[in-house]
Amino acid sequence: MICNYRVSICLTLALQGLHRSMASKTQVGFIGLGNMGKPMAKNLLKHGYPVVATDVFPESCKELQELGAQIVDNPAEVADQTDRIVTMLPSSPNVIEVYTGPNGILKKVKKGSLLIDSSTIDPAVSKEMAVAAEKMGAVFMDAPVSGGVGAASSGKLTFMVGGVEEEFTAAQELLTCMGANVVYCGAVGTGQAAKICNNMLLAIGMIGTSETMNLGIRLGLDPKLLAKILNMSSGRCWSSDTYNPVPGVMEGVPSGNNYQGGFGTQLMAKDLGLAQTTATNTKTPVPLGSLAHQIYRMMCARGYAGKDFSSVFQFLREDEDKEGQ
Repeated sequence: MICNYRVSICLTLALQGLHRSMASKTQVGFIGLGNMGKPMAKNLLKHGYPVVATDVFPESCKELQELGAQIVDNPAEVADQTDRIVTMLPSSPNVIEVYTGPNGILKKVKKGSLLIDSSTIDPAVSKEMAVAAEKMGAVFMDAPVSGGVGAASSGKLTFMVGGVEEEFTAAQELLTCMGANVVYCGAVGTGQAAKICNNMLLAIGMIGTSETMNLGIRLGLDPKLLAKILNMSSGRCWSSDTYNPVPGVMEGVPSGNNYQGGFGTQLMAKDLGLAQTTATNTKTPVPLGSLAHQIYRMMCARGYAGKDFSSVFQFLREDEDKEGQ
């Protein structure tokens, strides 16, 4: 009985501490509860921030609602109830709609609000949103992420932040709840620039890893052995040692789940398109980036759009199988 009484007291004190922690942190808005956004919002909840969220697909909100988040109908309602908002959306048109549309954030944004966009979009759009937010007395920062769904779930994302430097500390407070690395890159748009460069290299690396693994398998090497050798040699990269594209080589990655989840091929094609546009505008030669863009566009046309971008390995094998027929 005494033990049970002590346990009860401990639990009561712990809950009181949790409630005080929750009460000391103001609400945070979150818009976009997809593969990346949902685990990011869940990490805000875990850190004691009350979350007010919405998504264009109501079914995406259910799990977060069960965890205690308040769900509202549209971005304007999120802005009406919060003064710090994180958005995680698929593309530039989605960001424009969420911020400036009929039910957008800027319709009801409060003066002094901090708006953090973690989508990967055209840097020019980020700059446009910053100007529009400034006119309403709010601050917009771009903060795209790297690390994938796994890092989003574990709170180990890398954030690349662009915006007014004086606001970085305020943004960092929230972003460190969702990421292990929060890096200030410069003015609005520089976060997007860093992300676009990173994803172009990621795409090139994934294609190279897939080609290499495929060649080794055709030469009779066991894929797990080949991956082990690569990862202790100079060919090692993130695509080989953390996100291997060959089914059965690693656990907990999309290649082990028929390339479901993770970072979609269609999104990679979109990001490579952004890289191509910026390369053209700056007259920068990116021959491998251009080729990667074409490969991922072909994959989208061949039914891989909804699969993880590591399915480029499957795409290469498919071409070989057809050649052998």
